[in-house]
Amino acid sequence: MGTDAPRTSRHRGLSFLIGLLVAVLVLAVVGAGIGWWTVQRSFPTTSGRIDVRGLDTDVTVYRDEAGIPQIVGDTSHDLFFAQGYVHAQDRFWEMDFRRHVTAGRLAELFGESQVGTDTFIRTLDWRGIAEQEYELLDEESRAYYDAYAAGVNAYLDEHSGADLSLEYAVLGLQNPGYSPEPWTPVDSIAWLKAMAWDLRSNLGDEIDRALLTTELTPEQVAELHPDYAWGQMPTIVGGPIAAAPAATGSRLLDADGAPLATPVTTTTTDASAPGYAAPLTSLAAALDDLPELLGPEGGDIGSNSWVVSGSLTESGKPLLANDPHLGPAMPSIWAQMGLHCTEINDDCAFDVAGYTFSGLPGVIIGHNERIAWGFTNLGPDVADLYLERVEGDSYELDGAMVPLTLREEVIEVAGGDPVTITVRSTGRGPIVTGIGSDFTAVADAAAAASPDEASDLQVSLQWTALTPGTTAQAIFALDRARDWDGFRHAASLFDVPAQNLIYADDEGNIGYQAPGKIPLRKSGDGTMPLPGWTSANGWSGMLPFDELPSVQNPPAGYIVTANNAAAGPDGPLLTKDWDYGYRATGIDSRLRAALAGGAKLTADDMSSIQLDTSDANAARFLPVIAELDLSGDAARGAELLDGWNGHADADSAEAAYFNVFWRTLLDDMFGGLPAETLPQGGDRWFTVVGTLLGQPDSSWWGEASGEVPARDAAIAKALDEAWDEAADLMGDDAADWRWGDLHTLTLTNQSFGESGVAPVEWLFNRGPYELGGGSAIVNAIGWDASQGYGVDWVPSMRMVVDLDDVDRSTWINLTGASGHAFHPNYDDQAPLWQRGDTRQWPFTLDAIVASARDTLLLRAVE
Repeated sequence: MGTDAPRTSRHRGLSFLIGLLVAVLVLAVVGAGIGWWTVQRSFPTTSGRIDVRGLDTDVTVYRDEAGIPQIVGDTSHDLFFAQGYVHAQDRFWEMDFRRHVTAGRLAELFGESQVGTDTFIRTLDWRGIAEQEYELLDEESRAYYDAYAAGVNAYLDEHSGADLSLEYAVLGLQNPGYSPEPWTPVDSIAWLKAMAWDLRSNLGDEIDRALLTTELTPEQVAELHPDYAWGQMPTIVGGPIAAAPAATGSRLLDADGAPLATPVTTTTTDASAPGYAAPLTSLAAALDDLPELLGPEGGDIGSNSWVVSGSLTESGKPLLANDPHLGPAMPSIWAQMGLHCTEINDDCAFDVAGYTFSGLPGVIIGHNERIAWGFTNLGPDVADLYLERVEGDSYELDGAMVPLTLREEVIEVAGGDPVTITVRSTGRGPIVTGIGSDFTAVADAAAAASPDEASDLQVSLQWTALTPGTTAQAIFALDRARDWDGFRHAASLFDVPAQNLIYADDEGNIGYQAPGKIPLRKSGDGTMPLPGWTSANGWSGMLPFDELPSVQNPPAGYIVTANNAAAGPDGPLLTKDWDYGYRATGIDSRLRAALAGGAKLTADDMSSIQLDTSDANAARFLPVIAELDLSGDAARGAELLDGWNGHADADSAEAAYFNVFWRTLLDDMFGGLPAETLPQGGDRWFTVVGTLLGQPDSSWWGEASGEVPARDAAIAKALDEAWDEAADLMGDDAADWRWGDLHTLTLTNQSFGESGVAPVEWLFNRGPYELGGGSAIVNAIGWDASQGYGVDWVPSMRMVVDLDDVDRSTWINLTGASGHAFHPNYDDQAPLWQRGDTRQWPFTLDAIVASARDTLLLRAVE
């Protein structure tokens, strides 16, 4: 084990072989004066005046020293036109790259290596769904998307190639004929499908369970996927509640609920199960190969948000905090921005600021002049897999053969011939077998387990995002909401991806609303694939909005959401795979401590809570370790941990050693599981191993050593091994060990950041940054224990909104406002983010003007 453990495709993202010519170019760029000019030529004009066709009236763009744009205009059309123009100024390469991903057109940019990715995206038809959503928009929302696209294209009319971004100069050596096409509203809407895919809830858990059934009993699978700790961990609505019935295990079931297959019960893959266990070990490969625009799929894709009523604050008005946890990227997934009408009226209804996505009009998370809101991932189960009996171009349903829906797609390939694929779909969704080894393996496993099946078993995917929705217009409704009713109306439109929405307003109200399309299932609970050849399986409709969890002004005076269960087990089934509640418990505990004795909360208190590094996993282990009879290096390790406060701070030797111990223990206990199911080490594994601490003779610990219980022997062994590894990684003197030495973040450009050409990576990447925090910790700087100690998930931004005076609100981004390498605002916020600092968030026009470093007039011309 060590920090250089092989990294799976889940972490590699896109890897483009640029070639020696690119390396030569980059060396020339950094070594010659003309090269620096090439780097700078794409930096946008941010001061003075630019004449722009397409505006109704002049628009002013103010930028502070961080380069954050605040746009002031007279009409909504002009605001969104200018937003498109400014996004293109700062981030057009990112926008262009994203639209190629969401349209399944990466091979047009990077050649044959991306045909597989494009095939998957075309099969799911993200862009086709986006085209339908655009046609379904109300007239007003469509006008906003049209205005935004016109603004992007106004910038493209005057810039091309390296004038747009340095990436185009690099791309030009591999693909010299490429020139970006005009922007369209559908390019914007398709990005919502990428959001939905990366936040697709428990599809990974469903695949994980299917893999585990090849080697474990249903009871063992249930131990590794335990139920939420009802009655112990908090729910968003209602707090801790009564326990739910215990889980009984997971199996592939037929339409009558009987086991479809008898799982192999051995704990190792052997010749007794040919064609069954082996294919499933590659179950998640296709998913892992897809570009992860928000971050790697897993339990750490989540967020923290909480809101406190004025009765508990020093100012008497609410405070709202949010920090979404996503995969790190360079530039950050977010672009900070403000959209301000000079006067709120029928022609201009926006006065809003916060975090935007480049390529998408509006503000996603933030506040306007009356209300503030935050997001965390609700994580409902909105995607199901079905085993299908397929013969030729037909599939079986209720004893009859039904024609598959067929659609041809042509994938253009840079430097190669076009590739034509045929997408096949059932009434539930596309057949995903054959487009990646993961889904094919599900079918192969089922076929091997049921050898009497004569037909070709394949797999289809049903997913709420594959039908047109209304999220594209929900953003504008949210930005314009002025009260709780307006907020809930906006939430009712936010259907995919479903998010926990928290709320506060300047009249002192706080609230929570769960939105989204949540399927009602005819059978099963969404945790395992089901047979698709019977209409007894599938969805019967969607849960009505009014039945989704919601609360306004709860008696506690605050609301905490951290991907934990939204409500209790007696309500409608949203998912069986909640986050296990460690972050929610940590936030709740910090709030209670801060309010002890009648104290009142401040915005600084909210920021402090966001940086909490308390490790609940360590807190559970430390008393057990302290009671063990140890010797040698294990005793030295226990001595080091003695008296540790359990905080995973960057400069902590104890945190460094404990996390090496934790990774070692997980490998010792579960290293024999299928490769794609190995523990990542986050909240689910805190629960699994934490439960086993109370079962010292469980077989998961291994064999007992004489009279020493198996648990104690396993812990002693891991402590001993961890001391050796920590010494190898950080030196022999434990006083010099630091968690930040192991737990580092490199901000990686999504397209060229892992090109394999060091000079190219040097151009676009930044870091490494030494960090504290960890998985399932409030300061959720997550890492994957199956891979190493490097950072995989981060608080992608942090914000605290003060409803007493919004100009006292604070925010920070992971990187910077600019997407241009070497621009002063490319990475200037990263050191602040690393330290846990935030910046002032000017909102009112006086504050914006006072903080402005640059002022740009976009002058309307005929």
